[in-house]
Formats: sequence, C-alpha cells, structure tokens
Amino acid sequence: MTNQCKPAADRASEPVLRKTSRSLPIALLRARETVMGPIRVMLAASKLNEQKWRVLRVLEEHGPMEQTGIADAACLLLSSLTRILYAMEAEGMISRVTDQADRRKSIVSITEAGRELIRAHAGESNAIMTRLETEFGREKLDTLLDLLEDLRQIKL
Repeated sequence: MTNQCKPAADRASEPVLRKTSRSLPIALLRARETVMGPIRVMLAASKLNEQKWRVLRVLEEHGPMEQTGIADAACLLLSSLTRILYAMEAEGMISRVTDQADRRKSIVSITEAGRELIRAHAGESNAIMTRLETEFGREKLDTLLDLLEDLRQIKL
C-alpha cells in the first residue's frame, strides 16, 4: 500500500522530513557551490583541481606535514589523499621524505613549483574572497565561519 493510500491516521505517525529548502545538508552543499564555482574556474586555467589546491594551501600555511594531518586539514579522506599525493609528486608540486621518527610515515612538503601555483592564483583567490565579503558582508562571513566551526565540534 502506498503512502497516499494509507489512512491519514496511519500517515500521521510516520516521520516527516524537513523541506529541502530548510535542510542543512542541502543548504551547505548549495553554499559550497556558490563559493567553489568561481574557485574552480580560477583553477581550471592551470589544470589544478580543488583537492590539489587545498593540499597546496595547507602545506603552504602549515609547512611540512604527515599525511594524516594533511587529510584532516584539507578535508580529504586519507585513501583519496594518497592517490592525490602520488599525482602531485609526479607533477613536481610536493615532495615526500620518510619520517625519521616513524619510518612507516612520510612527511610531505610543498615544492617551489607548488609555491608558484599558490602565487599564480593568490591575487584572483583574494579577489574572489573580497567579492564574497562585499556581497555577503564581512561581519556575517565572520559569524558564519564561527558558527560552522561550532557545528564541526558536534559529534552526532
């Protein structure tokens, strides 16, 4: 029996999903696309995808890191990061050395070629973020970032 054929009393006991217009996962995806669209266009000029861009940004900001730390900071699954790092190493964007304290781990560093990619896109990246701040408002953007960090701390 389909839901529409059930008596109203039976349907009343079924959980009702939120409208997609007020669904947090969908709202986050829509917001992500608003922000990432211009960034993808920017990166396309150098055939750099957003995952590699995030890895470069993390390494530029934090310096040499172990892969688990990069995966966490760049919001990538460790299994995906491993594949991405092989490609980035082959393309000369990063280098890896064995961790002397734990030979099972490797320490990843950004190379000069990787830094050059950061420099090549820094102006346009900053312009995109400036447009976002102008349109959305600096205070609202700061509040949103704080709220998203608070949300990230919740363990469901």
